[in-house]
Amino acid sequence: MTSQIPWPSATSALALGFGCLLLPALLGVSAAFAAAQSIERGTIVDPVVCASDASQTYALYLPSTYSADRKWSLVLAFHPAARGRQMVETYRAAAERYGYIVAASNNSRNGPYAVSAAAARAMGNDVERRFAIDARRVYLTGFSGGARFSTGIALGSTDIAGVIASSAGFPDSLPRDSVKFPIFATAGTEDFNYIEMRLLDRKLSSPHYLAVFHGGHALPPVDVALEAIEWMELQAMRSGRRSRDEAVLRELLEKRRAKVAAVGEVVAAVHERTALVADFTGLVDVSAEAATLDQLSGRSDVKKALKHDRDADEAETRMLREMFGFEAQLPDDNRRSEALMHLRERLSRLSKAATADVETPERDQARRILFALTFGATQRTEDPHYLALLQQYRLRP
Repeated sequence: MTSQIPWPSATSALALGFGCLLLPALLGVSAAFAAAQSIERGTIVDPVVCASDASQTYALYLPSTYSADRKWSLVLAFHPAARGRQMVETYRAAAERYGYIVAASNNSRNGPYAVSAAAARAMGNDVERRFAIDARRVYLTGFSGGARFSTGIALGSTDIAGVIASSAGFPDSLPRDSVKFPIFATAGTEDFNYIEMRLLDRKLSSPHYLAVFHGGHALPPVDVALEAIEWMELQAMRSGRRSRDEAVLRELLEKRRAKVAAVGEVVAAVHERTALVADFTGLVDVSAEAATLDQLSGRSDVKKALKHDRDADEAETRMLREMFGFEAQLPDDNRRSEALMHLRERLSRLSKAATADVETPERDQARRILFALTFGATQRTEDPHYLALLQQYRLRP
């Protein structure tokens, strides 16, 4: 049996930055054997054991209204530490409301690519053989390294319906001009990958949306996960993957209009209005919103604010590059003392800003940079004095 889920064909590892080929199809197993484990509807079932490989398991949410009489949308989820249940818990409410099956591997994790590839293959084939899946409505989501894994699969596929990428972007961390699948990205205000997600948002011209929430390097809150699924519903209507639903369109448009109206900060207001116009054009009349956006974008104070916002992102990017550049000089005896001096001085300044009593964009930026420097530091350097400095200035998430 050949899988009907749109797994990518064998693709060069070089193109995606991976160490092996992507997900070749496996031979099937009988549907009767796959269905041997009883699956309860309307609750999280964990673990579900893959019929083809008992060492592979996943957490699952099957909507309470599930019936094999029709095809269902599917979200396949990947956590960097093999915590499938956390992924399912995040999307459970959205899945119930919009009729999605959610399956999240308990085996995929950061590390050798082959481990996650085997987990994805086993889980995807198992879900397909158990349930009635709409092969045109298969979505991928992941957190951190799981997000990179998800976008990697989608880059090598011809028919993934969309990717929800949380706290990380593409496998090589580099933004793209466009991709052939919609991306809903999420990041916390203190996420050490925040600037990567901002750059992804700025560069992509194909359908995408960036949702920023208050927090760190974490899965999105449940309300943001719901927003992600709703956004994918819009994209499915735009692409013809699902039929037009006037009631859903009206509900989602009013919800987005309310979100725009609640935004006070001018840069965020422009972002939300731009997204609303892009998402609903061709589905409903948003000419009034488009006209308001044109008027807002033409104001000198708004142009100044947008430029300041871009400049802040560029400054943060430069600072990270400089800090990592100084780290790279530490093994050089001729440059170590000066590099360590610069690192100590900047860490001190960042710590002062990061521990300020009042929350400001500058405080968030300092916290992001400190989290970025301390995350994985022992993999980048063995310098004991620098590692001691990082420990001294380490923030608690």
